[in-house]
Amino acid sequence: MDKQLRMTHQRELILDELRRGKTHPTADELYERIKKKLPRVSLATVYRNLEILSAAGLIKKLEISGRQKRFDWDPDDHDHVYCIQCQRVDNITLAAPVPQVESTHKQGYRITGRRVEFSGLCPKCVRQQEHHQAKGESSMSCPSCSASKLSDTQRQVLQALANTSEACGSKELAAATGLEAKQISCQITALKNKGYVDSPVRCKYAITDQGKQALE
Repeated sequence: MDKQLRMTHQRELILDELRRGKTHPTADELYERIKKKLPRVSLATVYRNLEILSAAGLIKKLEISGRQKRFDWDPDDHDHVYCIQCQRVDNITLAAPVPQVESTHKQGYRITGRRVEFSGLCPKCVRQQEHHQAKGESSMSCPSCSASKLSDTQRQVLQALANTSEACGSKELAAATGLEAKQISCQITALKNKGYVDSPVRCKYAITDQGKQALE
């Protein structure tokens, strides 16, 4: 562990939650777990400490296909697979080593890392799909897919994000939509879970390519 990093109670709790669950939660998901033990902790504090722990090499920050950032308890190099329906992320082991780039083919780049990413349906979503197909129903009628539809309020927030060229905060979205801050916060969380909104800057939000497609 980096001796230069002061391990506060909040950071220890975040590390413990990540290691205990061994999943790949978003900052929002981890915040919901942390605040059960630290009711007064803020989402901004969780974001800040996750970034600090990631920069110190104690955890890994994942950016899966432009979706909301997730955090991995294991900082060592390994690869991932994500579900295109529910956005679950799991580790995956490759059957063969990843090819290395020959020095003559690096085109002047100094390569500092690599990422192999697979996508598909997780076991739970596969079972749901097979269940509905067996009943002769369209896969679009399953609960997970229905949950991906936009409500009028979500569409309003997403459209506001689509109309701006830069990431913006909740206050700016509230001004653009006429919604209250609590409504914005609730809808942003729902849109993040669907992969329609990302948070490229702490406490600021931007629409993803998938979010733009959802508006079409």
